[in-house]
Amino acid sequence: MSQTSINSPKIFWKTPLGWLSSFWEFSRPHTIVGTSLSVFALYLIALATVDNTLDFNNIQHLFIALFACLCGNVYIVGLNQLEDQEIDRINKPYLPLASGDFSVIQGRYIVATAGILALIVAFLGGWWLGVTVLISLLIGTAYSFPPIRLKRFPLLAAFCIFTVRGVIVNLGLFLHFTRCFTDTAFLVPEVLILTAFVVIFTIAIAIFKDVPDLEGDKEYNITTFTILLGKQAIFKISCTVIILCYLGMITVGLFSIFNINQPLLITSHLGLLALLLWRSQTVDLNEKNSITQFYQFIWRLFFLEYLLFPLTCLL
Repeated sequence: MSQTSINSPKIFWKTPLGWLSSFWEFSRPHTIVGTSLSVFALYLIALATVDNTLDFNNIQHLFIALFACLCGNVYIVGLNQLEDQEIDRINKPYLPLASGDFSVIQGRYIVATAGILALIVAFLGGWWLGVTVLISLLIGTAYSFPPIRLKRFPLLAAFCIFTVRGVIVNLGLFLHFTRCFTDTAFLVPEVLILTAFVVIFTIAIAIFKDVPDLEGDKEYNITTFTILLGKQAIFKISCTVIILCYLGMITVGLFSIFNINQPLLITSHLGLLALLLWRSQTVDLNEKNSITQFYQFIWRLFFLEYLLFPLTCLL
């Protein structure tokens, strides 16, 4: 018997804590953390670039951008769950729609509300923020929603993920913040370095994310790189991509003429490289739990970059 026949949809006014717990799961916490850190990191880099100080006028730009981006995040991951309910009952039965903790109607209301709020707040915050969020939502919609549903095609699915997370968010938010701080939107080499790192790193996330979901994707004819190449190949490719990212950052640290703390950049990325090499030796590709834990580990490495790189710019 499926889990959806056991659980009844949670109602906020009846079980507010249970509903909020399910909403947190519906929002995909690892993506919420990633989005939050990226907004905060780009805010700090922009602040350091213009030699500005924290005050109420500046920090309100951070909160507006953060709220708009988090609403956009909920829209994108929620829409994906609405369209993938049957697959998620196999791959991710703990998700609220797959488990029955949320009804389809509840899911639709949440997604619609999040999308509308994201656009309204973003355009109220500024033109660059509005365009950044709008393009992200359009690509997120095309990724999940039929008849386009780009996630059916491995290359296009990966392109959607690293385009939004890597290019649009980083460049769009930095342009937004510099416009807020100086009345002129501009880019600097430091944010281009971070963007290049994130774009390449996100490729590893984009191709590895389907490794734990092999069973459900096969049953519902979702073609992924994992199905085409196999788990072992995808694992090796993902690790290689991340290794190249860290080697690239170490090289930047060795030869950089930019406003970056070189010793911190080099030592931190040498440490992360060593951690990746050690952790990759412990993965059992025959155990879904082991694969999932390594996928979450990759996301933690991604989070760390949004903490470390702004620190190298500030120091």
